[in-house]
Amino acid sequence: MTSLKNKLMDWKNRLKDRHMLTIIVVLLAVILILGMIIYKKQMEYRQASENSYNMAFYELVDYVRNVENYLGKSLISTTPEHGAETLTRVWREANLAQTYLSQLPISSNELENTSKFLNQVSDYSYTLSRKNIYNESLSEEDLKNLKELHQYSVELENTLNQLSSDINEGRIKWGELTEKGSNMFATQVSNISKDSFSNLEQNFHEYAGLIYDGAYSEHITKAEKTGLTGDDIAEEDAKKVVEEFVGQDKIESIESKGLSENTDMPTYDFYVQLKNAEKENYLVISISKKGGHIVFSNYNREVTAETIDMERASEIGKEFLQAKGYPNMKATYYLKEEGILTVNYAYTQDNVTMYPDLIKVKIALDNGEILGIETTGYLNSHSQRNLAKPKVSKEEAKKTLNKELEITSEGLAVIPTEFKTEILCWEFKGKVDGTDFLVYINAENGREEDILTIVDTPNGTLTM
Repeated sequence: MTSLKNKLMDWKNRLKDRHMLTIIVVLLAVILILGMIIYKKQMEYRQASENSYNMAFYELVDYVRNVENYLGKSLISTTPEHGAETLTRVWREANLAQTYLSQLPISSNELENTSKFLNQVSDYSYTLSRKNIYNESLSEEDLKNLKELHQYSVELENTLNQLSSDINEGRIKWGELTEKGSNMFATQVSNISKDSFSNLEQNFHEYAGLIYDGAYSEHITKAEKTGLTGDDIAEEDAKKVVEEFVGQDKIESIESKGLSENTDMPTYDFYVQLKNAEKENYLVISISKKGGHIVFSNYNREVTAETIDMERASEIGKEFLQAKGYPNMKATYYLKEEGILTVNYAYTQDNVTMYPDLIKVKIALDNGEILGIETTGYLNSHSQRNLAKPKVSKEEAKKTLNKELEITSEGLAVIPTEFKTEILCWEFKGKVDGTDFLVYINAENGREEDILTIVDTPNGTLTM
């Protein structure tokens, strides 16, 4: 006992030594700094892992969505050529979906059926695509199997969207999914995340993901811009175009932002301060150097009430285009967001819809004010076409359609191709198993040129 007491007294005396205290303080500081560095590195690693898992998950969502879309198209395709192309895309997208699924930190048991499904889709679509390539038609059994796979893909897509909401709202954290031995995983994650992932095999929810804003609204830019007519103009002339387009009585001031030359379509750009508008809020407008055409105009403001329905707003947009020198425009597809309706208008010639000649118009639903216009498609492609008489009649074209397609509208349309050409087609809108499609049959040779899926939502009619 005396020995222990002596040791304590000795330690106490040593602590009184200033040099010893300094050493202890330094050691504590080093330990603290090292701890902070290690913690910071761990947090950085965890964040990097979260980002990596998020990227893999959202890539998975995209590829599964594409699988569902192409499977749906394969169900109504009636030509081996188009069928082979569509099924090859299913095979590719399903393979990529599997790749990203394998990167998620979820046990194989929980996702075994999902992986198995994607593998079956990949193998089966590849087999059928080879069949089509050798000009063999799909059998009734093949179509039945495709229909079944499509139904499963819809359910998988729906569930992934629900999981996406869980992740975005913080109910699921990837880092916690890897800590299966921790109490946090057992109590917090198990009840939310694990149950959610098991839904990939059983319970599915409604999905309304939209990725496209109108048939052929993103067609390839042409080298020869047939709608961009006229001679080059000076900046001062472009400013006069702005004043005429906006209306001098509405303009407080105009600020030139110069000429944008390193673009596909050189433009003079301006900021317009409108009367009775907030000083920080400008109308942005671009005028083409060649010909002085309106290329782009946009003004953002809050729309707090909707007093105009979408049908009337669509008519207002058409009347606006007519007044600005764009006659014979037909509303095709639209999207409504935060009280603003964006409508795709396509030019019509002799009752033929010219999808390459597109103009987008933004209309405020509180008072019908035109908030924006974008004419790139029209300027790239517009011209008076010399349309040949269809060699394939409408009735002949109908014979090539899938027998289950319930036709709701029909007519002629010109569509763009990836080779920067145009094709005159019979356009048939119809429904198969509750899904709306657009089918395009070449009016010259009767070949199936394209199939688009239509997505009708409360906010708009979109295609993919």
